[in-house]
Amino acid sequence: MITNVMQSHGQHVKPSAQGLVSLKDSKVYYEIYGTGKPIILLHGAFMTINSNWSQLIPELAKTRKVIAIELQGHGHSPYSDRKFDHAILADDVAGLMDYLRIEHAAVLGYSFGGAVAYQFAIQYPKRLNGLAIISATYKSNGWMPEINNAFKNMKPAMFENSPMQQAYDAVAPDKTKWTKFLEQMISLAQHPFDLGDANIAKISSPVLIIAGDNDGLDKIELAKTYQLLGGAVVGDFGQMPKSQLAIIPGQGHVSLMSQTSIILYFLNGFLK
Repeated sequence: MITNVMQSHGQHVKPSAQGLVSLKDSKVYYEIYGTGKPIILLHGAFMTINSNWSQLIPELAKTRKVIAIELQGHGHSPYSDRKFDHAILADDVAGLMDYLRIEHAAVLGYSFGGAVAYQFAIQYPKRLNGLAIISATYKSNGWMPEINNAFKNMKPAMFENSPMQQAYDAVAPDKTKWTKFLEQMISLAQHPFDLGDANIAKISSPVLIIAGDNDGLDKIELAKTYQLLGGAVVGDFGQMPKSQLAIIPGQGHVSLMSQTSIILYFLNGFLK
């Protein structure tokens, strides 16, 4: 689901670079950690780099250059009235890559960030080295009906004094934009979307999907997604597919992100 929060328990590491980049009609905040092949991190809805990735960044940065982004209106990135959808956010990712002179990167997205990551893979296939998706879908009916109903009933008041508001208040350039930011996000969540099965089938980079067994994703749809990516074959009768699917037992949408060692195990194996 789109509403979630994780507390920071990871060891604290300082970014080697950080800043706000002015793109065409918005400003995007980023942080860089470590050195090596680049991986871009896209957080979940209403989250910040710290609230989503604090446990994973120190581990990933041991072997890779980690570029964490705060999407429009999130965290340090200022609120903007411009049109707001997955395609525009994917353009922002490409714009930041241009600014940092990064030609290709792996992309890791969680939840809402996973949907943006799928969109990036569709729009910028030549710039993608690998795609890792945690508990996310590229279409509304990839969620179970209960999740879509929760989106329909979402209101800004539900987030009052939540850990998400506290994380926002700690770093947002203008705290008075909180409600407008929520309205923008909720409006997108309530608008059914579908990036297209045919577009997903065209993704040529390897894809790793990590899901919780009870994370709100429709597992029938998830199996179909994996088939579109070339998976769900008999590996013993030929080649193993380059894409991978991991379903972690005993996990919901929020608890899954705190399974740092499990996520790292699959992620490191996939990225190698």
